[in-house]
Amino acid sequence: MWNYLQHLTYWDWLALGTLLLILEVFGAGGYLLWIGVAAACVGVITFVIPELHWAIQFLLFAALSILTAVYWWRRQRSASKPSDQPGLNQRGREFIGREFALHEAISGGRGKIRAGDSVWLVSGPDLPAGSQVRVVGQDGVLLKVEPV
Repeated sequence: MWNYLQHLTYWDWLALGTLLLILEVFGAGGYLLWIGVAAACVGVITFVIPELHWAIQFLLFAALSILTAVYWWRRQRSASKPSDQPGLNQRGREFIGREFALHEAISGGRGKIRAGDSVWLVSGPDLPAGSQVRVVGQDGVLLKVEPV
């Protein structure tokens, strides 16, 4: 084993990088991707400088693994910034606070309003069709309303 470590070639590093990338495909969540890239980079460096000492190869691998992992971590953290459109893909949220006329009367606590290009199910106190209501909340696809 000691003899093998002292005579690492670029093929060994490229094989390690390929193995790590294959393992990444099976769901490591990005962790092995960057370590595999670091191994492949060491393979390329070892191809260019074949007489590179094995200890320096391992130090390069460790340093590149840390650098690529930190790069990935910072990129992931910067990608999770708060959205400038927090209501995006939350249909119904844009109606909260707005007023609408009842499309169908609220009877037994349920009715319908026309909002935008669709009809929404609403809950609130019994009111006749055409009454003005204000949307005050949302519960899934059900909008909660109160009389204006």
